[in-house]
Amino acid sequence: MFRKQTMIGRSQMGFYSLEDLVPQEHLLRHIDQYVDFEFIYDLVRDKYSLEHGRPSLDPVMLIKLPIIQYLFGIQSMRQTIKEIKVNVAYRWFLGLDFQDEVPHFTTFGKNYSRRFKDTDLFEQIFYRILDQVFEAKLVEPRLVYLDGTHIKAHANRHQFVNQEVAVEALIYQEALEKEINEVRVKAEKKPFKKSEEKDVKNTKVSTTDCDSGWFHKGEHKEVFAYSAQVACDTHGWVLGYTADRGNLHDSRTFFDLYAKLIEKFPEIDTVVADAGYKTPAIAKKLIDDGRTGLFPYTRPRGKKELFRKRDFIYDYVNHTYTCPNGKQLIYKTTRRDGYQEYRTTKANCATCPFLAQCTSSQNKQKTVFRHIWQLYLDKIEQNRLTTWGKITYKRRKETIERLFGTAKEHHNLRYTHENGRDKMHMKLGLTFACLNMKKLAKIMANRDRGKAGIFNFWMIFKVIGYQKAQIA
Repeated sequence: MFRKQTMIGRSQMGFYSLEDLVPQEHLLRHIDQYVDFEFIYDLVRDKYSLEHGRPSLDPVMLIKLPIIQYLFGIQSMRQTIKEIKVNVAYRWFLGLDFQDEVPHFTTFGKNYSRRFKDTDLFEQIFYRILDQVFEAKLVEPRLVYLDGTHIKAHANRHQFVNQEVAVEALIYQEALEKEINEVRVKAEKKPFKKSEEKDVKNTKVSTTDCDSGWFHKGEHKEVFAYSAQVACDTHGWVLGYTADRGNLHDSRTFFDLYAKLIEKFPEIDTVVADAGYKTPAIAKKLIDDGRTGLFPYTRPRGKKELFRKRDFIYDYVNHTYTCPNGKQLIYKTTRRDGYQEYRTTKANCATCPFLAQCTSSQNKQKTVFRHIWQLYLDKIEQNRLTTWGKITYKRRKETIERLFGTAKEHHNLRYTHENGRDKMHMKLGLTFACLNMKKLAKIMANRDRGKAGIFNFWMIFKVIGYQKAQIA
């Protein structure tokens, strides 16, 4: 039968409690039950005065505001406050009743700039929540997956200035220069003098967010962006993160995140990363620390019609290369970037039948470059050829890649409305804390549900057994 809905319900009155209106299976109920936020009071105690000033908002509620934003992928704090006003689950989570006034959308921003700026509060929040995951014995930090992703900055790509900026020195620059000079002295060549002038490069600097970096997104599009370096364990728990400019290569940003990870989790023994981290310096760092590295196969570069570098066999004893024609490439020099040059003679190459397949050099000489730390990379390269290496590396798509997909699709991490590296670091910390607490809450809820099911089954079995005994 046709039925028309009346609007009488709009004007009805009743007595309700927020506790009754929030579904029992709501995510925020699980988070409130299994995640303890009391530690926030201890973290911010020195940021408040107990004797002076106006009464403040509850610090836990203040931190929960951006947690709601990042947990449910709301675009801005302004929109988050609008959602809280009408969403009873959000009010319940914050401890607000129907009559309580929702804080203004600028409240968190003012507290950040005046109270929490230049602090590691949000990083501490991330690690405190991670500690709760450890207490539940859900993390296995011995093997970590590491990768980076780019997040579009809140900056117009047409508003920039061209500036000459100093190139940041590599973290391992001193060790590399020392070893280069040792190699050169051994080869009876003059050591390099330490350059007093810093290298500079011309780059685009955003006038909106100068902390972001010019990033080539694909073949045609260029934007200002940030680079987020993230590490997770084999179950997808986020273990650490860093925020950097988008124009920095992964091989440069690796060391900051790696240092954080080792400090927090010294039990790490295996690091799995993609081809962007496959460098001699990273391989040397892992081996020197007694850890295992796992990197993928990388396709050879250069013209397809020419011989690949693998076609030239290196002699570890005599330190020479042998070309496909059986001729030797002799060591010539070591460059400032750590690469050694091995060259043939013009006499051998001029009459070589493979010259067209070997080099397109007008001098008719083949040059092969080898890094002084290449041996470390060769050792790590053997790991990917093992059965363990093949199985372990495939799990990247189930761990770190899935984590990035979830964060960008459901937690608004494709781009940011925040300006500045510090705010970006805060956003990453709270976003990954939300990912961990959401996962923790769901696992613990399912675990308790399973325990309840087993208990109910046991009680039913016991009652049936009792009834059979009475009948007998």
